[in-house]
Amino acid sequence: MSKEVLLVAGTRPEAVKIAPVAIALKGHPGLHPTIVHGGQHSGMVEQALRAFGLRPDLRLDVPRDTGAQAELVSRLLPEFDAVLEERDPAVTLVQGDTTTALAAALASFWRGIPVAHLEAGLRTGDLYGPFPEEGNRQMISRITSLHLAPTDDAANALNDESLPDSHIVVTGNTVVDAVQRVAAAGLPAASPDVVALEHTLDVTGGRLMLVTVHRRESWGRPLTRVLNAVRAIADRHPDLHVLIPAHPNPGVREQVVSLLGDHERVVVTDPLDYSDLVRVLRRAALVMTDSGGIQEEAPTFGVPVLVLRETTERMLAVDAGCAWLVGTDTTRILAEAGWVLGSRLRLPLGRNPFGDGRAAVRVCAALERLAGLPTALPRREPFATLAALR
Repeated sequence: MSKEVLLVAGTRPEAVKIAPVAIALKGHPGLHPTIVHGGQHSGMVEQALRAFGLRPDLRLDVPRDTGAQAELVSRLLPEFDAVLEERDPAVTLVQGDTTTALAAALASFWRGIPVAHLEAGLRTGDLYGPFPEEGNRQMISRITSLHLAPTDDAANALNDESLPDSHIVVTGNTVVDAVQRVAAAGLPAASPDVVALEHTLDVTGGRLMLVTVHRRESWGRPLTRVLNAVRAIADRHPDLHVLIPAHPNPGVREQVVSLLGDHERVVVTDPLDYSDLVRVLRRAALVMTDSGGIQEEAPTFGVPVLVLRETTERMLAVDAGCAWLVGTDTTRILAEAGWVLGSRLRLPLGRNPFGDGRAAVRVCAALERLAGLPTALPRREPFATLAALR
């Protein structure tokens, strides 16, 4: 009899990263996937899954009034618990470091259901940077049965915390599987803004810069410094067009529109479909972001990344020369962006240090063992580390 694996996604990045696992599990002889939408980002999970031909099987009812973390956890826990009581899955797979992931892991732990943690072991060492993600992922690690580490560095971080080596599997990052799959599909642009921008670039021969900034620690003055830098960069490079998919938080969007909405070569859009984001990434000359996922996706297309944070749990990109930490200091952002754009820097294709596009297969093999199945798939070659890529 097939055993159920709950794949939990409450946010868009979670949906993107569980999608390759859901696809790999379809038709599996011993495991079947159930996608649970935690409701943290309403509408955005469905949007992300559509790019893979997927949709949620279950959706939790988590209305929010204040947007506070305590409110979200207090509503998620009983919802997850009810699902677990009814379905009694063999495994709950959570991804990353969101409040949704923490709540699902905690509810599963309380019911004695093994937790598999996708993208385990990312660390900055600063509980308040990023907040609350660093604390969330450290707490999840303490109650996890299977740590699916994306890289050797992540596995080493888990070893340093005295977690059993036998519970850690290095898989590569499923986001590389995801971005390769969507890029190969070649879907047409869905956003009218992206269609119009692509036409403008084709006609003028201009270049594109993608900017995403949404983390809580960036709100307020740090975001103002970043947006001032973006405006100055656009002014200094007349051939440059800037695309900013604004975060749905009303305060963030208002700040972006007030500082950049009147610039003739800056386009502020709603959050993009994942397929549109991949199209933009492939075409970008430069990406500036505080997003973790984009730090992992951009190297697939050889796009330089300026990381708008003081620390990153994805130092592999920095060490590989794919990304540069610039924080939110206007002067430093201007200097680094000027160097990248002035030199027309492009990085080698096919050298993504985060994965080789086979992470989901390795995840499935590890889930088989966790669920107590005879391993239907032979053990694969280990994920190619950065040292092997050089």
